[in-house]
Amino acid sequence: MVGSRTASGRKRAVAAAGLAAVLAAVSAGCGIGRTDEGAGRIGVVAGTTDRIFSLDPAAAYDNGSLVAETQIYSYLLNFAPGSDTVEPDAAEKCEFTAPAVYSCTLKAGLTFANGHPLTAKSVKFSMDRMLGINDPNGPASLLANLDKTDVVNDRTVAFTLKVANDQTFPSLLATQVGPIVDEAVFPADKIMPDEDVVAAKGYSGPYTIASYDKNKLVEYQAFPGYRGILGTPKTQRVAAKYYATTDNMKLDLQNGALDVGYRSFSPTDVESLRGAKNLTVHEGPGGELRYIVFNLKTMPGSTPEQKLAIRRAVSTVIDREALAQNVYKQTYIPAYSFVPEGIPGATTPIADIYGTAADPKKAAEVLADAGVTGPVELNLQYNPDHYGPSSSEEYAAIKAQLEGSGLFRVNLQSTEWVTYQKERAQDSYPLYQFGWFPDFPDADNYVSPFFGPNNFLQSHFEDPGVNARLIAESTQPDKQKRLEQIGELQTFIAQNFLPIVPLLSGKQVAVSDADVQGVTLDSSFKFRYTTLSK
Repeated sequence: MVGSRTASGRKRAVAAAGLAAVLAAVSAGCGIGRTDEGAGRIGVVAGTTDRIFSLDPAAAYDNGSLVAETQIYSYLLNFAPGSDTVEPDAAEKCEFTAPAVYSCTLKAGLTFANGHPLTAKSVKFSMDRMLGINDPNGPASLLANLDKTDVVNDRTVAFTLKVANDQTFPSLLATQVGPIVDEAVFPADKIMPDEDVVAAKGYSGPYTIASYDKNKLVEYQAFPGYRGILGTPKTQRVAAKYYATTDNMKLDLQNGALDVGYRSFSPTDVESLRGAKNLTVHEGPGGELRYIVFNLKTMPGSTPEQKLAIRRAVSTVIDREALAQNVYKQTYIPAYSFVPEGIPGATTPIADIYGTAADPKKAAEVLADAGVTGPVELNLQYNPDHYGPSSSEEYAAIKAQLEGSGLFRVNLQSTEWVTYQKERAQDSYPLYQFGWFPDFPDADNYVSPFFGPNNFLQSHFEDPGVNARLIAESTQPDKQKRLEQIGELQTFIAQNFLPIVPLLSGKQVAVSDADVQGVTLDSSFKFRYTTLSK
């Protein structure tokens, strides 16, 4: 998914019973982290600066909404804590029953939190509804390969795919298109307001929402009817507190009014919190990718060969380690491929082909061999507000590195996000900053959207050989062969095209009280409250 999956929240609030008591506890720091189920007290308080856009899965395609969805919805398939492989959640089993048919059998006797039965009809309704509403803020585009969903019997559903042997489809069922909703309470043709989602309880995950004050405070209560892969929650009652800035979240962690904070600490925050005796900094596999996109139509260079040489030279001059260390304090690591480290199939073709150290001499040779005389003028655009507060420092450092080589003159400009999105689509930016958060931990989610036909980057890159390789890897049922194909694809693109220059891969970071157990950061990129305890 492009960027940070953030969106401005709509102003809705539901004040359910017990909210005042929770607010008082959070404000005073009293009883936090001390589970007392009989008294109904909060066991763990989690904090974040992310915002919930919507509790309705059809309109939710952002990190803030994903955290809430992870707690309250069940999926046919899901990721167990610490795993990057999907396994049955609401399903008993799922498998390809024909090359273009993927079938799932539900566990017997499942119910939603409101007591209504969860059946194959519920799954079909959820998928049909997602595609039918096709909300612009929702994830329906992920189901592009789904032709239809059929109910086989009360417990069995069959998905007919447009392209056979789609190896990514099982993982898609665990993404934001996958939550199963109650057909008896969710409208089929419109988005359900948050307060109605809370009241109707048409969800079946490990928690229900006991009280809801949107993007201020949400209280979760364990749902005893959940029988999925996330298991029984370690803590029966969890509160999620939302912060406008990381400053206040950091302060509450330090003074004990918050048990765990997840997204989004600045590099300086993380660096300072590492030294706190009563706190633990947790790091997980990287999944976020930061990179420079080249518009192949408007970038400098008189021929395709010269343009490729310029892209190679830019990649060779940039010192990724310096960016990771000096700008991001090692909360990011250098990225040497289009698939970040930690994703199965990731390789390092940039390092293998071009090296890991900045090499202006080698870059000069690449330019000279292509007949490019310098210094080359680069018009480089970045966004100061969407990719975090350190973007300005990052791109100032990139400008300094490029110009320090003597090979480039950089005209660096910034644009606010809304305008940025419009102008890049109009070919206004020859080179520009972009970032990506994955929908699921599969290498295809980093290559098909970037390099396939009509790719979302709108970089004007397309190659028949790349297209054929994308189809081959995404439909290869042999896991080892598929990983080999993905590795070969990364090398093929890095060697022959390099339409984007990877820069950094972001680690996942959470900070908790030293007494908190079960903070799990893995390559599913789902933050689960079920494992938390104190």
